[in-house]
Amino acid sequence: MDLPVDEWKSYLLQKWASLPKSIQLTISTAETVSDIFLHSSSLLQPEDELFLKRLSKGYLVGKDSDAPLFYREQGNKKFQEKDYTGAAVLYSKGVSHSRPNTEDMSLCYANRSAALFHLGQYETCLKDISRAQMHGYPERLQPKVMLRKAECLVALGRLQEASQTVGDLERNFTATPTLADVPRQTLQRNLHHLKTKLQEKESPTETFPATLAKTLEDVALRGENERVSNASSSVGLCIDPLKGRYLVATKDIRPGELLVKEDAFVSVLNPGELPPPHHGLDSQWDTRVTNGDLYCHRCLKHTLATVPCDGCSYAKYCSQECLQQAWELYHRTECPLGGLLLTLGVFCHIALRLTLVVGVEDVRKIMKKLCVKISNKDICLPESDNQVKTLNYGRGESEKNGNMIETPIPGCDANGKYDSNYDAVFNLLPHTENHSPEHKFLCAVCVSVLCRQLEAAGLQAIPTGVNSSQLTAAVTPESCPDVTIWGVAMLRHMLQLQCNAQAITTIQHTGSKESIVTDSRQVRLATGIFPVISLLNHSCSPNTSVSFISTVATIRASQRIGKGQEILHCYGPHKSRMGVAERQQKLRSQYFFDCTCPACQTEAHRMAAGPRWKAFCCNSCRAPMQGDGVLRCGNRSCAESGRQQRPPSLRLQDLQQQVRVAQKLLRDGELGETGSPCFGPPDPSLLFILIPFWTQSALFTACCPGVPQRDAESFLWQHAGGTRSRDGLAGLCCLRGLENYSHPPHTERGLRGWSVAHGPSSVEQWAMELSLNVAQIFFNGFAVPEALSTIQKAEEVLSLHCGPWDDEIQELRKMKSCLLDLPPTL
Repeated sequence: MDLPVDEWKSYLLQKWASLPKSIQLTISTAETVSDIFLHSSSLLQPEDELFLKRLSKGYLVGKDSDAPLFYREQGNKKFQEKDYTGAAVLYSKGVSHSRPNTEDMSLCYANRSAALFHLGQYETCLKDISRAQMHGYPERLQPKVMLRKAECLVALGRLQEASQTVGDLERNFTATPTLADVPRQTLQRNLHHLKTKLQEKESPTETFPATLAKTLEDVALRGENERVSNASSSVGLCIDPLKGRYLVATKDIRPGELLVKEDAFVSVLNPGELPPPHHGLDSQWDTRVTNGDLYCHRCLKHTLATVPCDGCSYAKYCSQECLQQAWELYHRTECPLGGLLLTLGVFCHIALRLTLVVGVEDVRKIMKKLCVKISNKDICLPESDNQVKTLNYGRGESEKNGNMIETPIPGCDANGKYDSNYDAVFNLLPHTENHSPEHKFLCAVCVSVLCRQLEAAGLQAIPTGVNSSQLTAAVTPESCPDVTIWGVAMLRHMLQLQCNAQAITTIQHTGSKESIVTDSRQVRLATGIFPVISLLNHSCSPNTSVSFISTVATIRASQRIGKGQEILHCYGPHKSRMGVAERQQKLRSQYFFDCTCPACQTEAHRMAAGPRWKAFCCNSCRAPMQGDGVLRCGNRSCAESGRQQRPPSLRLQDLQQQVRVAQKLLRDGELGETGSPCFGPPDPSLLFILIPFWTQSALFTACCPGVPQRDAESFLWQHAGGTRSRDGLAGLCCLRGLENYSHPPHTERGLRGWSVAHGPSSVEQWAMELSLNVAQIFFNGFAVPEALSTIQKAEEVLSLHCGPWDDEIQELRKMKSCLLDLPPTL
């Protein structure tokens, strides 16, 4: 959803194709962002806006008075099935469609509090009870939530408050015997039970410290960097005429050292898999769970207790504080445009939000400072890497008329410091000359229609009176005499994002809850703009890794980085995830460069030398096999000469299919009884996939003289049906290890395969999850030496990439402590 929905893209591409060649040429040869915007916006017609308006109306982002009852009933069904998480999400959907201070809203909040109580989220449950009462929860139902409130307080060890709540409840119930809808005997029984629990509590129990919720506050950079904000003192900024600005190590850097800790200047939650635009009366309300239901739309905190915007059903937040901050910064402008922004895509949304949080006055100042061309004025701002001179550490020297002059690096202030501010964002290159004419036209029209919608809305300007760094209020285009400034800034940002947007990721667990090994995947939670992280150049085998907590990104060294060495980041195409040809194609199409990193050069040389296994040999006489689809021994004197053999390539395809089937069984939790492998339909067991794998590796060893077994296994791990199949195969090997805790060879093979596929200290999140799962397998089997060894390895890898306060590291340390406390006999 980075770009607009397919219907709008197709519409604009057809419009582009129908334009006269002279107009296409004018837009194609436009040298500045402002020229592209002005030429493209003049082509926007009323019928284009009507088509987009119809598309936007398909997204139900407004309040619907009939929806709360529907979602409450659906939530009640989940609650009765004891699916409390699913129930909480559905109650939240009901809350988002409710108007403030209505019974609908209060009932949805109260029901959600019950689900949260069963999930053990007592603090959040108390907040929902307060919200229900604040929005007019019916008096007749008050005893239910008061009892729940008292139980939460007891569970949290807040005994004095719990006693007060029980006392209030008893007095109210005595004074008004008909108060409750619940039977009187049930209420009295619950009260008696609660009072007994209060008497049993001698002293308040300590709640688990909230350190994990504040992990990033405890993570500090090593030394203050006077040249680059949000970076450690080990980092320096340089610039080069070929690769632009980049970061280097100013001293030797140890693995795991924190190099950059930066909050997103702006981020937008990715909507996830949205329901298709609604144009009929069927399936009006969607019950599927999306990112928007589980994460705060401002800070990206995971929550089951979202607080909705009062004006729309789409925007949801983790707290009233986040809601208020979002409203003041940008949402009061975005709120009536929800359907339009979903239609135009995340990049257009970020472009708008950037200008809103900064304010048009600061946008105007930046444009004036950098001489950005508006109408017929000249432009001074570089729009491609070719216009940049070689500089060093915030300031450098360039030659003019034979004399060396000092020139600042773009994005740095007068003192040569690179700050994570709007100046730095604006100086990110839009790569205007590299984008296709169709893409530039599409982006320009999207921005143009957004500007017109903002004008038509007649929104009131919000006076700020503050600078951009304070970010205290939003400004609408109404305060800007020339909407062209607004449009040019947004178009520049939209073009920047293809090369400079950073995916904010998280790990989501999938599959059956009963699965022994967790299946998890890294998902793109949001898209953000990080001015400092954008300075990092790409490598397919980087020396750093990135992790996220909410909107804050941390960059850590994944290996030793010597003084003067460049600090490198992976833009996505990693050598462990795809081949060099695919990586080069992706980088060229999205980032406009040919990667020459050591990993690409090594693979290119290897490919030029030819495949490692050029021919396969007969199992009997070792003569080369002949044929294409079917192989035969070429030695006529060999007993096997007339016998057909399926080539390893086809057997490898069989393996890939078996891996896919086994993965599905693993996800569905269908772990059948162990049986022998067969060549017919796959048996629903783990063994049927493991034995073919090791048989194939033996086949490669037999058919390729001089190829060790380990190399054959390595080849298969790399070609076992793609990344997810490799990972799934490793997980299956680990599961196979459950049969014998004391000596699980398949578990060890799973770890070995993971190491081959991803590297011994892999940044790959799934591999880190696998490491944790293997530790759990050994732990559950009381295989103490193996468990402690695996825990140590998993902790090293997780600490290297995520820092010492990661949730899973805490779990590993608990397992380690438990194992060390075991009696020697175990």
